[in-house]
Amino acid sequence: MSLEDELRVEIEKWSRRLDESMAGVKPSGEKGAKLLENLKAYRDDAGHFLKQGDLIRSFESLIWAWAILEIGRDLGHLK
Repeated sequence: MSLEDELRVEIEKWSRRLDESMAGVKPSGEKGAKLLENLKAYRDDAGHFLKQGDLIRSFESLIWAWAILEIGRDLGHLK
């Protein structure tokens, strides 16, 4: 399997996991709402870049989305 194929498999796997983790996420207040908006935007960007064949930017967008989700939860802005 080529490196490109491996990256595509990882993007698809982590995209599914992110979608599952995002299901039911609710914001706590205004900061949470902004974080959730950005989280969804980065997730959408990951899908867009994947469709364009830009695997690096797609994976990078997933990393940002995961970071926002985890930080938002840790700070109590996302439930």
